[in-house]
Amino acid sequence: MVDNFNEKSDFIWSIADLLRGDYKQSEYQKVILPLTVLRRLDCVTERNKDEVLERYEQLQEQGIENVAPSLKKAADAQVYNTSEYTFESLCNDPDDIAENLQYYINQYDEETKEIFEKFEFNHQIDRLADADLLYKIVRQFAEIDLHPEEVPNEEMGYIYEELIRKFNELSNETAGEHFTPREVIELMVNLSFQEDDEALTEQNAIRTVYDPACGTGGMLSVAEEYVRQLNNDAKLHVFGQELNPESYAVCNSDMLIKGQEPENIVYGNSFTQDGFPSRTFDYMLSNPPFGVSWKKVKDEIEREHEEEGFAGRFGAGTPRTNDGAFLFLQHMLSKMRSPAEGGSRIAIVFNGSPLFNGGPNSGESAIRRWILENDWLEGIVGLPENLFYNTGIRTYIWVLSNDKSEKRDGVVQLIDAQDLYAEMDESLGEKRHELTPEHITEISRIFGDLKANGRSKVVPTEEFGYRRIVIDRPLRMSFRATEERIESLDDERAFTNRDEDVQEAVKEALYELDSEKQWMDRDEFIDEVELTFNMHGVDVRNSVYNAIERALGDQNDDAEICRDGNGNPEHDGDLRERERVPLGTDPREYFEEEVAPYLENAWINESSRYHDDQDGELGVVGYEINFDRYFYEYEEPRDMKDIDRDLSETGKQIVSILNDISGGS
Repeated sequence: MVDNFNEKSDFIWSIADLLRGDYKQSEYQKVILPLTVLRRLDCVTERNKDEVLERYEQLQEQGIENVAPSLKKAADAQVYNTSEYTFESLCNDPDDIAENLQYYINQYDEETKEIFEKFEFNHQIDRLADADLLYKIVRQFAEIDLHPEEVPNEEMGYIYEELIRKFNELSNETAGEHFTPREVIELMVNLSFQEDDEALTEQNAIRTVYDPACGTGGMLSVAEEYVRQLNNDAKLHVFGQELNPESYAVCNSDMLIKGQEPENIVYGNSFTQDGFPSRTFDYMLSNPPFGVSWKKVKDEIEREHEEEGFAGRFGAGTPRTNDGAFLFLQHMLSKMRSPAEGGSRIAIVFNGSPLFNGGPNSGESAIRRWILENDWLEGIVGLPENLFYNTGIRTYIWVLSNDKSEKRDGVVQLIDAQDLYAEMDESLGEKRHELTPEHITEISRIFGDLKANGRSKVVPTEEFGYRRIVIDRPLRMSFRATEERIESLDDERAFTNRDEDVQEAVKEALYELDSEKQWMDRDEFIDEVELTFNMHGVDVRNSVYNAIERALGDQNDDAEICRDGNGNPEHDGDLRERERVPLGTDPREYFEEEVAPYLENAWINESSRYHDDQDGELGVVGYEINFDRYFYEYEEPRDMKDIDRDLSETGKQIVSILNDISGGS
């Protein structure tokens, strides 16, 4: 009989050795995790099985369809089974164990059956039976007693989490999709909870935590562990939603094993099947998949954005369809408790895209603006590379709250922790670095101190915003009617769309222009063209005039400025520039001081389309967080003498190598 925690964990892990050869290592969890859950439930239901069967028979005789409440009461548990089988009795009939095991699972309550359906365990039963492994595996599991009196919920939770962790590492090629490294979760939980430590130590403290992309439940488990260590009397109710069926099954079964509320884990797409439409939460944690596309649900999300606005979840805007990161964050922000109720805190892992993707008119910028102007962003931590299993890219933890402490009002803390890591002895997929407990403590301390130093910058929120103004310069063109230029009209659609007789007449008229004449300015050219056309009786549209100008004209900085019919200078599209004006600075003053002295005859394009929609002021407001700029350190370039010396030495080495090759041949 297996006694202590380590032995139990090692014993279950060792059963996987029976699968070697018939299963890939990455598939072991498809067998071991469901059977661990099933054996735990078998131990729970075995002791009151007689009472459950007796009550079940009575209910059937009475024709009662909703048997669940009575059977849960008879089982003295949230789970029950109406078959006569146990793991022990299943092993008494090795020849029929596949059929009997499937029947046994089907006799569990509906909630428990759903877990095994999501595991697709019926497929594994057939596969194990075909490999002549099913009896051996079930026989091994029957040897370990996992009843709560022998293995309390907390210990069982640790065993199960350890199995999940090990299996995710074995299947590291896909682990990153559903599994976040534990040390990253611990850091996120620290950053989210540390400012509320005092409240969490209150007697009978009750809090809620939610993860909209909960995977196998790692975030929720670490959050619960944090609160339990801080205050064993505190109660943290965990909620999650997961789209991947197997990950959902693992998370749901984890809740069941720990004696928590498995109904708080919902299956489905958080964007289109919100499992908690009317709930708010104290804490929210998530590591949504990086760069996840939302094209499949584009119509539903954009409909909610357009029809519900800020009354829905995506009122601030929608990002580009190849990256749904900001959809997850908006979804979480919609579930914040009001500040009057104590507010909410959020920690979410992003790649670099949400920091800066998209110009002022983009959905990404609009979402950043909404977050920053509401002063919800507390801080961003830049993490080391190669920290996750399926990607080596840099990642960032965003921490947000709608009830900031007074010292954080109006500022965002940026923490550069990209060089805080330890090299792993053995890589796990792309994961070659890890955060040690000391690193987690150091980053958490820096976040709590809110002081500016080489690793921490405290930035006024407004500093991330800017007004983008459009700077135009005059169009200057010269024209000349040469044969080559006239014939290039055949490349202009506006010209070739005209009747052939018109095309011929236009070309004939243009050939009569003095092609040997020096370049003409635009006004002179137009006068010449119009005069020639009038002489030939050629009547053309403005679009053809434009085509002629494109074919016969060149930009020329020495030419006269081209003007419209009102005498106003026309702009040169190729010379158009966009300037970012810091928020709080008048765009016109900025132009006079920073632009006009360097760009002759330039002006601000004050068209209404270049005014911000929200405040009507000149310049479109955008927000971006250029994280690296705040930590950039200028390095003096090397002395040219040193560079010349190195180049000379390299040249000598190359010559020497070539001489050796020539001599050898």
